[in-house]
Amino acid sequence: QVQLVESGGGLVQAGGSLRLSCAASGSIFSINAMGWYRQDPGNQRELVARITRGGLTNYADSVKGRFTVSRDNAKNTVHLQMNNLKPEDTAIYSCYANLFLFGSGNTPIDRWGQGTQVTVSS
Repeated sequence: QVQLVESGGGLVQAGGSLRLSCAASGSIFSINAMGWYRQDPGNQRELVARITRGGLTNYADSVKGRFTVSRDNAKNTVHLQMNNLKPEDTAIYSCYANLFLFGSGNTPIDRWGQGTQVTVSS
């Protein structure tokens, strides 16, 4: 009933930029927080960036000053602008949303996209 579709991943040179986008669709009543996680094979999954419906943001220390998360509440979308990319940013990036569904009652649920690969070459 809910689908999160990501786009914008790919291969870039160190120092380059990418913009990830994620659109949520389906029987969504409202979305609370949205954001991005990432994980590479050798590291624990980490929260990259998060944004509440009201616009409050959180960032991993490793990306502060380089990444910017934003959202469009009317379109149920979240974006991640990634600048000055480094090889250590290479990972699978997954979009998530905490949301209420029609028919789900008063308990919000979490949904994730399938993930998109970001590869930064040195």
